[in-house]
Amino acid sequence: MKIALVGIGKIAIDQHVPSIAASNDWELMATVSRSGTVEGVPAFNDLGTMLAERPDISAVSLCLPPVPRYEYAAACLKAGRHVMLEKPPGATLAEIHALNAIARDADVTLFATWHSRMAKGVHAAKAALAGKTIKHGHIDWKENVRQWHPDQDWVFEPGGMGVLDPGINALSIMTEVLPNPVHLQSAVLHTPSNRQTPIRAEMKFTSNVTASFDWLKEGEQTWEQRFTATDGTVVHLLDGGNRCVVDGEERALDALGEYPALYARMAELVKNGQSDVDLSPMVHVSDIMTLARREIAPAFDW
Repeated sequence: MKIALVGIGKIAIDQHVPSIAASNDWELMATVSRSGTVEGVPAFNDLGTMLAERPDISAVSLCLPPVPRYEYAAACLKAGRHVMLEKPPGATLAEIHALNAIARDADVTLFATWHSRMAKGVHAAKAALAGKTIKHGHIDWKENVRQWHPDQDWVFEPGGMGVLDPGINALSIMTEVLPNPVHLQSAVLHTPSNRQTPIRAEMKFTSNVTASFDWLKEGEQTWEQRFTATDGTVVHLLDGGNRCVVDGEERALDALGEYPALYARMAELVKNGQSDVDLSPMVHVSDIMTLARREIAPAFDW
């Protein structure tokens, strides 16, 4: 199937392009970007032009920042193209509900992706916790924004979500592996005095689950989750979900990897005429932004 990639930045080059190239389901036939290109692939700088000139392209993968994504996604869906959304799927919950309605009316696929759910150890963790009751759990999601989002000021603007941008990856795993839903009880957001979105966050959920997100982590980066069930089972996810240890024993991993698995899932959805728009990680972010106590942190500059 033919696909176009919109927004040729770091994540597109690092993850989407090689995943499409390795896929037996997809062929990259066009890109849309104001600056980036992919060697050997026809490049457009305007989405409308691409949609008009390439009716043969049936699907579009959007890698834009979340704030402008709605207009692009709506245009693609109304043009009868299947749409795959990078995480987070949009700037607000309401606009994703609107996109879902447009997709239904156009009878096309909409896939709100959560790449961390496809990490190699997540399936094993979910299986180990199935049917159990969580006694307590903790998430540490701590990385260096200067390394992963260098000079990308949009992450600190309204809609950029700040540290909740990587943190939503942790929440996507949590909502996938826990046997029962949890909801937020309290949170604290630390926002630099010269920015609009938080750089650190602490959260408490039901089932005695806590989380700590930090975007100023120096040295070794930390992406870990540990859950203990009432029967004593301990599940430890490390390396962003790519390692799973159950009761001290390393579990075998699924081999496909995050972004290749997303494109395989997209192909499955298109072939079956289905959509997948699970917004539970984004609901948690919305709750955090609503319920959290705010504290001013030192100014942040690149």
